[in-house]
Amino acid sequence: MTNREDWRAALEASPLRDADFETMSGIPVDAVYGPDDGEFPGQFPYTRGPYASMYRSKLWTMRMFAGFGTAEDTNARFKEILRSGGDSLSTAFDLPTLMGRDSDDALSLGEVGKAGVAVDTLADMEDLFAGIDVGKVTTSMTINSPANIAMAMYVANAEKHGVERARLGGTIQNDILKEYQAQKEYIFPPRPSMRLVTDLIRFTSAELPRWHPVSISGYHIREAGSTAAQELAFTVGNGFAYVEAAMRAGLDVDEFAPRLSFFFNAHIDFFEEIGKYRAARRIWARPSTSIA
Repeated sequence: MTNREDWRAALEASPLRDADFETMSGIPVDAVYGPDDGEFPGQFPYTRGPYASMYRSKLWTMRMFAGFGTAEDTNARFKEILRSGGDSLSTAFDLPTLMGRDSDDALSLGEVGKAGVAVDTLADMEDLFAGIDVGKVTTSMTINSPANIAMAMYVANAEKHGVERARLGGTIQNDILKEYQAQKEYIFPPRPSMRLVTDLIRFTSAELPRWHPVSISGYHIREAGSTAAQELAFTVGNGFAYVEAAMRAGLDVDEFAPRLSFFFNAHIDFFEEIGKYRAARRIWARPSTSIA
């Protein structure tokens, strides 16, 4: 059986969306193009994507990055997004929260509630998600140095409202290495910071099977001025570092690695960006040999 026949069988076993797969001129577009013995989506090393059907089965999760002012302000925005058809939430925290500081800290002056929501306490987290069923809505939280604290608050709020932690789905950024490289929102030195990252990987692996404990983020590296190739190198390298650290901490790679996610940038150099994503998939598909 050719690679194409294998791929076609997997495609036909996938539930496809009710959509017209054609160009704006009405020309039908096949699900994939290439030689019969070439690489296809859903086949190792996943150069063309991890699933045979890709977006013909399910579109990517759409989250509108939101957060400003008080927890009550952002809660109102979250509810507006959900009413308007959003299916998930993405939380932007203000700078004091990202730096682990309370809103009344002297160093927080002028930054509270700007470019994100202020969350100082569990009560703030409860206000932030008041009236929202976190057992049904997945949530992304863009926070790094205090990620463990934010995660604990999120779990505590869910359980207070009768949602078991195992039902929670979403992602927390928790990518401290790119903070040293690009965004600079770090609190602790690298080694203890990595311990916090692996602690959260351990916790979610044991308690939150639907949660992504790290979003390995090239986006910030690119925004700090890197090229596409440099973004790829730093991001995948950071990913290997997290895998190595978790394995050294005694975790089984097959238990946590499938729920590590990536957050790349997307610029307008069309073919270069395609090449970057394809290279990332090929490299990440062989982490054991790459790490060795």
